[in-house]
Formats: sequence, structure tokens, C-alpha cells
Amino acid sequence: MKKRITALLLLLTLSVTSLFACTSADKSESASDKTAKTSKSTSTKKQELTPVTLNEVAHSIFYAPMYVAIEKGYFSNEGIDLSLVTGFGADKTMTAVLSGTADIGFMGSEASIYTYNEGANDYVVNFAQLTQRAGNFLVAREDIKDFKWEDLKGKKVIGGRKGGMPEMVFEYILNQNHIDPATDLTIDQNIDFGSTAAAFAEDKSDYDFTVEFEPGATNLEKQGKGYVVASLGTDSGYVPYTAFSAKKSYINKHPEVVQGFTNALQKGMDYVASHTPEDIAQAIAPQFKETTLDTITTIISRYYEQDTWKKDLIFRQESFDLLQDILEEAGELKERAPYKDLVTTTYAEKAAKTSNDTQKTN
Repeated sequence: MKKRITALLLLLTLSVTSLFACTSADKSESASDKTAKTSKSTSTKKQELTPVTLNEVAHSIFYAPMYVAIEKGYFSNEGIDLSLVTGFGADKTMTAVLSGTADIGFMGSEASIYTYNEGANDYVVNFAQLTQRAGNFLVAREDIKDFKWEDLKGKKVIGGRKGGMPEMVFEYILNQNHIDPATDLTIDQNIDFGSTAAAFAEDKSDYDFTVEFEPGATNLEKQGKGYVVASLGTDSGYVPYTAFSAKKSYINKHPEVVQGFTNALQKGMDYVASHTPEDIAQAIAPQFKETTLDTITTIISRYYEQDTWKKDLIFRQESFDLLQDILEEAGELKERAPYKDLVTTTYAEKAAKTSNDTQKTN
């Protein structure tokens, strides 16, 4: 009898052990399957992202909403795997777009007018305007407390590339103040875009002023090499300074990508409009690792106070007309280009509507 009970107990133990082993194996297999499925799902999701190369005219805090969109993941949320390349000049950025090495260009929209008037068949179309004021500042060798534009008469100034927005806006302001850019002062337009601050800071430099983007202007101040005495963005008024554009063929072939790209930008604009300079600086700091957070915040505050960024991305006709007025005044435009050809507002209007609807819901 004892032997029979012992045998039964042994059999029962073996059965329970086998049952637990099977259950563990099932769980292990289930977890493994789950991991495999998750990995596959992540891989598939990555594969679904559309690669887009964006060539920016410069890497500047001036373009904060775009960097917010990058750092907050708004582009990937729209199905875009964004690669950012810096062109260092609108001419180089435009070349990248026309040659196909970049899908989208971010630059002064005067470049699209030049290209159109040169007779390009597959010309570049602007679909989103980011900034509505100039982003550069006039930096003086001395700290001029009550600066007036007349103070530039007889002085030597580092300007921008001939035909580029920085130089044309500078000359536009001079003309508005009855100063002849050709005869009343000397403007050096031969220094490379990224080297102007360094040229001004040299000990042997004989320049009295320089026109600088950020962080060049603030860095010169921090080094004790110069003083910001005027904002070109404030004194020129609202100007369509920078816009996103792509070849007509690219927009026609990839409308959903252009819409997703614009949606992501609008979210970046919304973030900037609803957050403090400190918040914005924190958000874009990874894009400017060589710049201290304090400096980024100072620069953001400057741009914030002068109403640099639009609330939406719609490139309106009155802005385009003003741009062509500035080009004509600078002697850079022989024939005006048609707004209907070089600007589309379809994508920006849809992004703005989605943004407004979301804000109403919240």
C-alpha cells in the first residue's frame, strides 16, 4: 500500500513539474514572440518614414521654430525622416535644390525669383514662410548709446553678399533714411557669409560696423569686440525674409510629404508662440551645443521681442510684392515674377486650419 501511495505521489509530482515547465515555456515563447513583433513593428515604422533632405541657408537661432520641430519629433510624427544640411548662403542652397541633392530649401525667397527669371522650367516654388523680419543686427566698434543711421556716413561696414537678403534689407534701410549705399559709406561685400564676425574681431580690422546674424552679434558683445546698436528686423519693418521651397516637380510628386513637412513646422511655430524664451532655448539647445544656454536665451529674447516669427506659415501676396519692391530698389530685379507661379499657400493654409481646430478643441 505504501509503495502504491509513494508511486502515485511521484507520478503526481512529475505531472505538476511537467505542467509548470510547459507553462513557463509557453510564457517564454509568448514573450519572445512579443519582442519579435515589437522589433518588427519598430523596424516597419522606421521603414515607413520618408527620407527628406533639407538644405538651410545658415544654422542660426533665428530659425528657432524649425529646430523646435526637429527636437520635439514633429517631423518624425508626420512620417518624415529629416536630414538637415547647412548650405552657407542662398546661392548654395538653391544650387542644392535645383541639382536634386536637397529636396527642400530654406532660404531668402529672392533666390526663387532669380531662378524663375533666368528661365528655369522646373523652377522652385515657395510653400511656407517662416520669418517676417530680418534677423541681423548692426554691430559697432564703439558703444553708441543714441545710434542714428546717419552715423554710418563716411564709415566702413562689413555687409552681405550682393543680391542677398541681408545686404538688400540693409540697403533698403539706408535708402529709407536718405543714405546712399554707394556714396555715403563704404560697404565690403566680399567677405564670406560665415566669416564676417571673425573679420570684424581681428585686432588689425579697420571696419567701423558689421551686419551680423546671431550668434555672431551676441558673441562679439560677449568678447568685448563690438556692440549691437540697431536691429535690421525692427528698422526694416515686416519683410518676408526666409521661406521653405522645393522644385515644382517635387511638390507635384510628393504633396503628402510637403503637407507633413508643413504640419511639423506649424507645430514648431505654435510651440514658440505659446512658450517663453527660456522654454524655447531649452528646446533647441541640442542644435547649438557650442553655444551656452544663457546666450541662446539672450538671442531668443531679442528675436521674440521684435516679433520675428509669424503665427502661421502662409506666404501672402503683399509680402511677396514688398520683397520685389526691395529687389527693384536694390537694382537686382529686371522683371517682376508672378506670385501665382512662385508661391503656393495650399499646404500652409491646411496646416494653419488644423492648428486652429486643435487649439479650439483643447
